[in-house]
Amino acid sequence: MRILVTGSSGLLGSAAIRLAIRGGHEVYSAYGNNRPEAGIPLRLDLTALQDIGRAVGRVDPDAIIHAAALTDVDRCERERDLAMRVNAEATAAIASAAREAGAFLVYISTDYVFNGERGLYSEEDEPDPVNFYGYTKLKGEEFVRERAGGYCIARASVIYGAVPASGKANFALWLIDKLGRGEEASVLVDQYISPTLNSSLARMVLEAAERGLEGIYHMAGADRVSRYDFAAKLCEVFGLDASLLKPARMGDMGWVARRPRDSSLDVSKAAGALRGKPLKLIEALRTLRGEFGECSRA
Repeated sequence: MRILVTGSSGLLGSAAIRLAIRGGHEVYSAYGNNRPEAGIPLRLDLTALQDIGRAVGRVDPDAIIHAAALTDVDRCERERDLAMRVNAEATAAIASAAREAGAFLVYISTDYVFNGERGLYSEEDEPDPVNFYGYTKLKGEEFVRERAGGYCIARASVIYGAVPASGKANFALWLIDKLGRGEEASVLVDQYISPTLNSSLARMVLEAAERGLEGIYHMAGADRVSRYDFAAKLCEVFGLDASLLKPARMGDMGWVARRPRDSSLDVSKAAGALRGKPLKLIEALRTLRGEFGECSRA
C-alpha cells in the first residue's frame, strides 16, 4: 500500500511510519517543521488549506493516517483561530482529498472529546468537550464523517513512548528523566486516563488502515488509572524511587483550559475487532522498558 502519514515527526506518526515501512508499505511522511527520519518526506503546512488537496493528489495514497494536530491544550484555548484551522479545517480538507483520491482515512482523535464526568466512555457515548482543544478535535471527527469516503476515527488517551517527538518529552519520559535524577515529581491523583503506548497505538492504527476498518474505535490502553497510579506502576517497572512522587490535584495546576477529570476509554470494541489488541498497562510499560533500552543502545 501507499500510505500518507501526517504528523510524521510526532509520537504516533513516527512510530506508525517505522511500522509501516517494516511491513513493506510505501510511506510518505508529511511534516510541518521537523523533518522526519524515515519515509519519503513531504512538506505539508496544515494552515495552508488550499495546498492540502494538491499535496494529497500528488501522492495518490491508498490510505492516509492523519495524526497531525495542535495538541497543546492551553495554547488551543488561547489561540482558537489557529486551533480551529489546524485541528478542524485542515482535517476537513484532508477528508475531502482522501475521498477524491479514493483513500481510506484514519483520523486520530482524543479522549478529550468527552467531559470526564464519569469515565470509561464507549464509542456510543455522546461527546461533550470541556475545552477548545477537545471541541476542535470533535469538529474534525464531524468533518471526517461528512466528507471522507471510507474512514476510521481512532480515539487515544495520553500517548507516551520511548523517544521524544518533535523535540518534546512525553509524560513517561518526563517522569523517567526527573525521577532518574533523584528529583521529586508532582503527579495528579484525581485525573483518570487510559495511557496509550505509541507503538501499540501505531500497530492498531496501521491495522485499521490495512483492513479498511470502518467506524469509531477507542484505541487506547486497556486500563483506567490515575496519573499518579500510572507513575507508580512506571516506577515499579523501571526500578525508580516511587517515594519521589508527590500527590497533586487538578485544582492546583493553574491551567488556562479545563481538563476532564476522568476521560478513560472503554476499549472493548477495539479488543474484539483488532488482531493487535489494546495493551494492559503492565504489559505496555514492560514493552516501553524494552524499547527504551533499545533507544539507549542505539
